[in-house]
Amino acid sequence: MSTETAPRSLAEALRARDDASLSALLRSRPDLITPVPTDLTQLATRAGTRASVVRALEHLDRFALQTAEALAVASDPATYDELLGLMAGDDRAPAVTAAFPRALETLREQALVWGPDDRLRLVRTARELLAPSPQHPSPTGLGPTVAEATAGMSPGRIQEIVAAAGLPTTHDSVSAVASLAGLFTDRERMSALLDAAPAESVEVLSRLVWGPPYGQVTADPARHLRWLIDRGLLLPTAPGTVVLPREVALHLRAGRAHRAAEPVPPAVEPAATHRPQVVDAAAAGQAYTALATIEELLKDWHEGGPAVLRAGGLSVRDLKRTAVALDVAEPVAAFWVELAYAAGLLASDAEADERYAATPAYDEWLELPSAERWARLASAWLAATRTAGLVGGRDAKDRTLSALGPGLDRSASPEVRHRVLTLLAALPEGASPTADSVLARLHWERPLRGPKAATDDLRTRLARWTLSEAEMLGITGRGALSAQGRALLGFPPASTQDPGSAGPGDKLPVHRRHHPLPAVTHSSPAERAAAATRAARLLAPLLPEPLDHVLLQADLTAVAPGPLERPLADTLGVLADVESKGGATVYRFTPGSVRRALDAGRSASDLHAFLAAHSRTPVPQPLAYLIDDVARRHGHLRIGAASAYVRCDDDAMLSEILADKRSQGLRLRRLAPTVLAAQADPAALLDGLRSMGFAPAAESAEGDVLITRAHAHRTPPRTAPEPVPDGPPVPDATLLGAAIRAIRAGDLASTTPRKPVPDADRPGNGELPRTSSAETLATMQAAVLTGEALWIGYVNAEGAASQRVIAPIRVEGGFVTAYDHTAEEVRTYPLHRVTGVAELAEDQA
Repeated sequence: MSTETAPRSLAEALRARDDASLSALLRSRPDLITPVPTDLTQLATRAGTRASVVRALEHLDRFALQTAEALAVASDPATYDELLGLMAGDDRAPAVTAAFPRALETLREQALVWGPDDRLRLVRTARELLAPSPQHPSPTGLGPTVAEATAGMSPGRIQEIVAAAGLPTTHDSVSAVASLAGLFTDRERMSALLDAAPAESVEVLSRLVWGPPYGQVTADPARHLRWLIDRGLLLPTAPGTVVLPREVALHLRAGRAHRAAEPVPPAVEPAATHRPQVVDAAAAGQAYTALATIEELLKDWHEGGPAVLRAGGLSVRDLKRTAVALDVAEPVAAFWVELAYAAGLLASDAEADERYAATPAYDEWLELPSAERWARLASAWLAATRTAGLVGGRDAKDRTLSALGPGLDRSASPEVRHRVLTLLAALPEGASPTADSVLARLHWERPLRGPKAATDDLRTRLARWTLSEAEMLGITGRGALSAQGRALLGFPPASTQDPGSAGPGDKLPVHRRHHPLPAVTHSSPAERAAAATRAARLLAPLLPEPLDHVLLQADLTAVAPGPLERPLADTLGVLADVESKGGATVYRFTPGSVRRALDAGRSASDLHAFLAAHSRTPVPQPLAYLIDDVARRHGHLRIGAASAYVRCDDDAMLSEILADKRSQGLRLRRLAPTVLAAQADPAALLDGLRSMGFAPAAESAEGDVLITRAHAHRTPPRTAPEPVPDGPPVPDATLLGAAIRAIRAGDLASTTPRKPVPDADRPGNGELPRTSSAETLATMQAAVLTGEALWIGYVNAEGAASQRVIAPIRVEGGFVTAYDHTAEEVRTYPLHRVTGVAELAEDQA
């Protein structure tokens, strides 16, 4: 591209792009299309705003960012060879040289760099962000140029430095500074100058060369420092402060802007390799545990869970209680609670005494096959922005972050989860990675996302949580991605993966290795649902089949050797207490658990028949005796509401209760030989007598025994929480095509030459033409006769203004029908919405 045809601005550079290139820009920077710019000038302006540039820089990989940092310290404009020299050094490192064209193309594609190879320019905002300054040092460690460091220096002092450096004096400061900069950039002359320097002076330069470039000196510097200051190798910037000029540092660095350029991402290293069948089986076991844990959590909250804090969320005490009930650590309990919430299975009931409870969607979820229930949980986890790992931490106002509370959304979470699992998918089948290599790779791909150290930034913590949560959920097994996890992400099975689609960490040629395999983010709910269905289909054969039997033992326990069918599990959960969980669940029968089954309406014969039907072993005699004994005593005492009374046909038993000191708190008194009255409510009276060893039953006002079953408390219908997006969504092909057509149409209207008009009627830059109604009508009618095109300003019904180029066909009834060149179709416009018209120049008409 010649200098005459080179773009003079970013807008002109964008105007020279084809539609495919503009689509790539808008896809990589979706904030530029929200809302759709009116023309390419507005698009260029938006691409240069600070917020948009910062966002684009944050999405660069390390080598592309290093290239942008190098261009920020190069001359403006810079040549391709100059920038390559800053990246690859004087020796032109082969790996850097090979990767450099792709990095530069990335910067151009994202409109951070524009211009031909002989005039490369970084957008102004990016240069301001990346160029070195005393307040914001450059990541390169370079300081100001000689011209910048000597900007406030007196002409006499500049001439003294030039003379001390062995250069002829000049007549002005500008040429003197240029002569000094020329010396510092000349490798041979600069080497000769440094060869004559004292060893102590060279040692000072070596300490400053890689940054920071600033140092402190006294009012009377030492001799070796004076030698450097006199020759301009150190230049004063403030009293007591000197700086190493950029040109001197680059000579000492052999032309490199960075101590170590990183053109190739670090490989993800396998820590161990397992047989794929072992990985899938381990993941399936974790998936089964995940389903059981969610069911146990919501069963524990069946009649209404913990109260909602005033500020929202779960209290620390309730989280501890939930962790004890699930037999897990508190952070793990927070993860399961948040997962149920993200899947829409759990919400607050929004009542006066607001509590958490299962939603109606939970009952629907329970009816699904186990594999589909797991796919629902895993899909919700992948897309959720709520981050359970933050629970217990502090927000910006130093308030504790609670489970199910506000402040847990992190927009980067879904992207990091997808990216971590994609890196696992790129490893050989059955290989689990080292955590450090995964973190190193992520830090290379998003170097600016963590302002803190790599071990403490949010992205690193999200990656660590992803590895542990994926294992708990059964997406990975023994640290390796399972077949169902691969399907959930949308990847083909490892055995059928095309070698050409190898992912990051695979051994690829250098020119491909730094171009990472993107995480699969499905563009439509249908695609996500299809991926979840494939994952469920792969998981289903690996999950254990529900059993219809248990093994009864003589020590009043029952062993379930696997998952039980739901009716059996529900009934056994009422009749016995869970004693231990694991590969087999152990239930223990107690007088209290048997009484609970009797309270639920079961008779002793029902319980005997149930156990005989579902036990592979004979019903042990101790268990039969326990059931009969509790049933014989159950309901012998009757409690009703007086406020409360006790009724019994055996007056001796009532006398025994009155004589017992433990009944004093119930404040009982005899009303009749077989009736006691209490100053307590029936529920308290029931609990009190049961604690004394009796087996009372509640009765209604008619004298019938009340059957007590657990009341399932459900919230009103609730939708799952919507993820908080990390900026505007990536536009699809349809939106991109429409946006580009609209931008080009607006650009055509704004850049088409018009005939000269008087200064008083000429619109300002970017303004709509203004003419009276009579002039507008006359010009339209004349254009119908001559067939000429016009430039019009138009305001639609929503008040949005635009510029258009039209060829009027008919004017009647207050409307003009014309071929709209910007929209490339025939349209009809109300004349009262046309702000003005102007004729096009002859060569454009």
